[in-house]
Amino acid sequence: MQVTVEDVNSVKKILHIEIPEDKVARELDNAYKNLKKTAKIKGFRPGKAPRSVLERLYKKDVHNNVSSKLLQDSFVEAIKETDLNIVGNPKIDPPGLDEKGPYKYDATVEVKPEIEEIDFKSLTLKKSLYRVTDREIDVQVKMLQKNLARQNPITEDRAVREDDFVLIDYEGFKDGKPFAETQKTENFTMKIGTGHILKTFDEQLIGMKPGDNRGIKVDFPDDYFNDKLANLEINFQVKLNEIREELLPEIDDEFAKRLGQYETLDDLKNAITDNLNQGYAKRVEQELNEQIYEALIAKSEFEVPDSMVDYELEGIIEEAERSFAYHNKSMEDLGLSKEILSEKYRDTAEKKVRRHLILGKIIEQEDMTLTDQELEDGFKEMAQTFNQPLEHIKNYYKQNEDKIEFFKHTLLEKQAVKLIIESSTIEEVEPELKQDPETNS
Repeated sequence: MQVTVEDVNSVKKILHIEIPEDKVARELDNAYKNLKKTAKIKGFRPGKAPRSVLERLYKKDVHNNVSSKLLQDSFVEAIKETDLNIVGNPKIDPPGLDEKGPYKYDATVEVKPEIEEIDFKSLTLKKSLYRVTDREIDVQVKMLQKNLARQNPITEDRAVREDDFVLIDYEGFKDGKPFAETQKTENFTMKIGTGHILKTFDEQLIGMKPGDNRGIKVDFPDDYFNDKLANLEINFQVKLNEIREELLPEIDDEFAKRLGQYETLDDLKNAITDNLNQGYAKRVEQELNEQIYEALIAKSEFEVPDSMVDYELEGIIEEAERSFAYHNKSMEDLGLSKEILSEKYRDTAEKKVRRHLILGKIIEQEDMTLTDQELEDGFKEMAQTFNQPLEHIKNYYKQNEDKIEFFKHTLLEKQAVKLIIESSTIEEVEPELKQDPETNS
């Protein structure tokens, strides 16, 4: 067998493979001999049909089977012979098999890039010194206060005004007929001014009193989130049942106890502080990682196989689809498609591949390995993250041994990042001031 390698680029190769004529003839002979033993042909006893008859009846099937076997065997042999580190699946357009002459075909393959040794010990990284402020704690407390709020009917005789909560019945009509997207709804609670349906809807409720009925015309804009209502004129019939006020609990020790796991308000604030600090720690980690990746990608020039990018991109799109499904949406609902997402996230996928390859190179050049204890700690961390018993996590990997190597490599990547940070110069900096969304200043 002859194999020659054509370099398309550093990570894409075309293997020109030629199987000699005698090998092709031998495989065809063997195929017809085996067929002769089992073929049932009218007019011939089992095993006595001549090859010419077998060729007339089964030539296409025999040639397909032989060419498939020749392809499989020769490709495996060609990979061993060329010692290529192939990633992804080969692209082969197999030709038909001729009885005379050698069998020739081309296989386009991608290989893992060869990366030069990486100098990761001279990086300068900026670490932001985030601190939890009293204002952040107060915002969190007020969010919890909002969750424990009660709504009581207003007893005074007055009309609806901005920021009131109202209890309404409504039904929407299109061209005088009930419309499915605005079907009759009873005792719907909403806050005036939030634009739950549309702000123009809210505005037309102002001035109503309990028991009032009112017709409200609403023109939905072209970009309305529900595309089945976009650019439509809907006439609503609305009855106001109640005007309500929101009663917020006092922020004190009793408020903290109502949340179920705190004895005092200070306990609650300490828990919020711990949670915010954990969030900042993760943010600092992400920022350091991004600086590392940007610096090392800039230092390391290499081409990336399309198949690796496609694999990473597939994972990103699957994650997006899971997120949409969680919110009871589909790509079609959002005007998206796999093609649109592929174009949008391809650069992101390529960067992720480069990160994995760079970290893999550092793991290799530093001879990094994983101890049994480090693997055990990795299982424990995963069990904690997913709130699952440790044994469930271990059993999962015992039953899915193909995934354990990927998990081990993920742990080694984390160790590689830790080594890079330990080998870098860290400059502590004050974080950039954020714009206050409440003051809009």
